[in-house]
Formats: sequence, structure tokens, C-alpha cells
Amino acid sequence: MGDVLAGFHATWEFAEDSVLIRYERGIRTPKLLQVLGERRVPLAAIDTVTLVPGRRGTVVLRAVPRAGADPLMEAAAGQLKENCDPYRLVLPAEREELAEFHAAQVRERLGPGAAEPAESFLVAAPEGPQQFKAYDGKASFDGSVVSFRWSRTGASSTKWKAGDQSFPVTALSGVEWRSPEILDGYLRLLPRVPAPVRGAGPGAGAAADTGLAADHDPAAVVFGLGYGPVHESLPFAAAVLAATRSSAARSAPGEAAPPVAALRSDPADIAERIRHLGELHLAGLLTDEEFTTKKKELLAQL
Repeated sequence: MGDVLAGFHATWEFAEDSVLIRYERGIRTPKLLQVLGERRVPLAAIDTVTLVPGRRGTVVLRAVPRAGADPLMEAAAGQLKENCDPYRLVLPAEREELAEFHAAQVRERLGPGAAEPAESFLVAAPEGPQQFKAYDGKASFDGSVVSFRWSRTGASSTKWKAGDQSFPVTALSGVEWRSPEILDGYLRLLPRVPAPVRGAGPGAGAAADTGLAADHDPAAVVFGLGYGPVHESLPFAAAVLAATRSSAARSAPGEAAPPVAALRSDPADIAERIRHLGELHLAGLLTDEEFTTKKKELLAQL
């Protein structure tokens, strides 16, 4: 093929085995698409291609990705607004015939298993951003470890008691993302459930669901107005999801997940957190034992 089809907010370049989608950076382009920049979608990742009438003299060309083929769409779980759909290309109605030609060309190249779920991710995860501010803390990801550093003003006392968190992707099974444009948005990390280990206590291999609300779950950060917007939190979630799947694929059957590493902090930050714990203690939100234990844990990080 090798042809280019330019529409509003994006341009599709057709190759023999893939479609390269480049997103515009104009002020009218949704921020999510601007962050994505460009994505190469293998034809093996596509279920089908549709072309339907759009609004105000337009037509809409859409590639339907296979289930399990794209970490971004898996993390989004159907929550994206129509204009943020990275597989949607809006064109002037006069280009309908050309768009149908390309759609037919793609359909001819789809394999017999196109409608089946993909066994692994076929589309690369977004490269960034690798950190963002949630309402109750800051989330960061270095490619192998996800870290949550709690905000003094936004985090619940439950999270302050637990302390800052660090999760190796080898200890995770996936992520749960709820859009910040929906009430009670959040990003929750889902732990792996390791196979029972001989001699382990009764908690070994326990179910991952803790039953905690996101604002009290140390494995989750919550969103708010201006905190954790879609164009920051969703690419982050997709990158973490892709890393966890890759790690799981490399793990030997029955291999236990490694322990969660402790997050190191600088002395000034430790002092500030001990002071805040003291305020919680004076307010009656921490018992004497809880305050003493947590203070020792923080001092041990120096």
C-alpha cells in the first residue's frame, strides 16, 4: 500500500503489514492524542475496519483493535470519549470513496484469527508520561518499579500509616484504571497471586482483592479536578500494564512474586513525615503503638 490518508487530528499511513497513525499537535486535538504522538499498529492487532457517516459532512474510518492487542485500550476498558479514540479517523465526506478503498485493502490483509483475542500485546505501550500527580500523591514509573509518594494534604490517614509505596512490576498482575472524568476516578495496582510456597503462612496465595476503597488502598491513587487527567494517567496505566504482562510472560510457572521494596526518602522528607505523623497522633487518628511503629519504619529508611 504505502498511501497516506489525512483527516482531522490524525494521518494514517498504510503499509503492507501495519498502519502508522500520526496525531496532530494542534490546539483542537485532544491532549491524549497529542501525548501519544504516533503509534504503529500491526495489521495482526486489528479485528476489522469500519467506515460510517459522521457529523456535519464527515465520514469516520475506524480500526477495531483485537481484544488484548493494545495495552492502552485494555487499560481504558471502554471509558474513552469518542473524540479521544486513537483508532478513529474523521474525514471530509468527499474522501469517503478513498477511505473505503483503504478500509477494503486492510480487510483483505487481516488473518483468519483477526476476531480472536490476542495472546499478547501487539501494539507498543505509550512511552510517557512516566509520572503524574494524583489527588492524594505522586505516581512514578521507571520501567520496573511503580512508586506512590503520598501528599501531605490529600492522602488519607490510612495511606499515611502505610507510608510511601513501591511496587516492582514482577509483583503485579495488572492495573485497574477508572477515568478521572467519571466520579471517583483512580489507578489501582493489582498484585500477583503467587503459587503457595511450602512452609508459608496462611496468607500465601491469598486473593488480591482487599475490599478497600481507593482512597484507603495503599496500592491505589485517586484522581480529582486537575489531578490525574486522562492524557497523563491512562498512558501511565498502559505502560505499567504492558510491563506487568511482559514480566509475567518471562516468569517461570509457580514462581513466587518478589517482596515489595521499600521506598527510600531524603532526611528532610523523613522529618516532615514524622512531624505529620505526630499531628495525626495528637489528633487521635494514630494510637501510641501505631505512631511508635511507623516512626521507627521511617527512621529505618535513612
